[in-house]
Amino acid sequence: MPLVLMTGLPSSGKSRRARELKEWLEREKERTVLVVRENDVVGKEKNKILHDSRLEKDLRGNLKAEVLRQLSRETVVILDAGNYIKGFRYELYCASKQIKTPHCIVHTLAPIDQAWTWNQERPEDEQYTKEVFDGLVMRYEAPNSSNRWDSPMFTLLPEDPLPSEPIYEALFVRKPPPPNQSTETQPLSSTNFLYELDRTTQEVTNAIMNSQKILVEGDDIQIPGSTEPISLGRKVTLGELTRARRQFISYTKLHPVEDTAKLTSLFVQYLNKTLG
Repeated sequence: MPLVLMTGLPSSGKSRRARELKEWLEREKERTVLVVRENDVVGKEKNKILHDSRLEKDLRGNLKAEVLRQLSRETVVILDAGNYIKGFRYELYCASKQIKTPHCIVHTLAPIDQAWTWNQERPEDEQYTKEVFDGLVMRYEAPNSSNRWDSPMFTLLPEDPLPSEPIYEALFVRKPPPPNQSTETQPLSSTNFLYELDRTTQEVTNAIMNSQKILVEGDDIQIPGSTEPISLGRKVTLGELTRARRQFISYTKLHPVEDTAKLTSLFVQYLNKTLG
């Protein structure tokens, strides 16, 4: 269920820490843990992929898709990747927030020289080239615990023991962040809701424009389907009505009503408040 994002410079110990956390959760807490590994996706092509911005973007998309596919209420998902772009970490934070599951950041903080030394100790076909390594270091956007998407964060130096219990509490004791308008899916109340919303608001707009041609300026306008008249006190332009209609539609899409018959009255009330 929870999501753990590893982050750090290349060859800074992310995979080792991910492996330690997986083994501890399985052994001590009997949790099911799945590790999504960047190295499994890039294979022996990682220098080619990480040197090409288009391929690198595709890589992040594939990693995100795999994480979203694996997230569930039973499994801890650890993303063992650089996760060095804060916008990408934010996207994953929103994804975990949407399904109401906690997440945390494990930041492996190692000196650049140490990370380069560890890189050179790897098998040759698993090493970063100097150009790719330096590029990743230059582009790395370090996490900041004051950002909600980088919190809670556990920063580990190479010699630090894994803070297993605090990480477990962050994942299973702490309540997940509440969903907000940007992450909560708003179900439509009926299959033809959007059609009715568009049709109703257009009919009201047309009725106002036609009535203004024959009524004295400032007269109330009776709208079929609404007990409340349009009371604007002045003549309004089509541009004003179109902008108000667009704003009303955008708001109502996020806050749908069960009874579409009320849309006319709601739109009339909205126009009286915004244009009256």
